[in-house]
Amino acid sequence: MKRIAVYCLILSAAVLLLAGCKKKEEAPAVAEVREKKPALEITVNSLTNVPLKLSALKGKVVLLNFWATWCPPCREEIPSMMKLNSAMAGKPFQMVSVSIDEGGVPEIESFFKTSGYSLPTYTDQGGEAARTYGITGVPESFLIDKNGILVKKVIGPLAWDAPETITFLEGLMK
Repeated sequence: MKRIAVYCLILSAAVLLLAGCKKKEEAPAVAEVREKKPALEITVNSLTNVPLKLSALKGKVVLLNFWATWCPPCREEIPSMMKLNSAMAGKPFQMVSVSIDEGGVPEIESFFKTSGYSLPTYTDQGGEAARTYGITGVPESFLIDKNGILVKKVIGPLAWDAPETITFLEGLMK
C-alpha cells in the first residue's frame, strides 16, 4: 500500500511539473496582437547578474522568450533559436531568453554545459517578468518591433529558424 501511495505521489508531482509546459504535439498558437501597444517594461538579469531593461532595446526587433530547463518542448526549441540568433547576427535584433527556473543561474549553467546549448539568457527568479507578461506556461514568446510595440505572441514551441519566420522578423526591421 505504501508503494502505491509513493508511486501516486511521484506521478502527481511529475504531472504538476509538466502542467505549465506546452506539448510539442500541439501546434504553436501564433497570434497577431490586436491592439498594438508598447511592450510592457521588465528588467531581467543576465547570467552574470547584469540587469537588462526591455525599453533599452528600442530600435531592435526583440524576441522575448520565456522557457525552463525542465520543459521538453523548450529544450527542443533551443536549436532553432540558436540558428535564428546566428542568422540575425549583425542585424538590429535581440533575443531575450528568460528562464523561469527556480534554481537560477547554477541550474541554467549546468543545463547549458551538459546540453551544449547556448542562448542569451536572463533570469526571472522572482517571477515578476512572467507575471507582467501573463504567461500561462512555457515556452511562450513575444515579438516586439523596433519601435517597442508588441506585435505577436506565440504560445508553445516554434521553429524559429524557418524561412518565413526569418522573413517576418527582417520585415519588422525595415
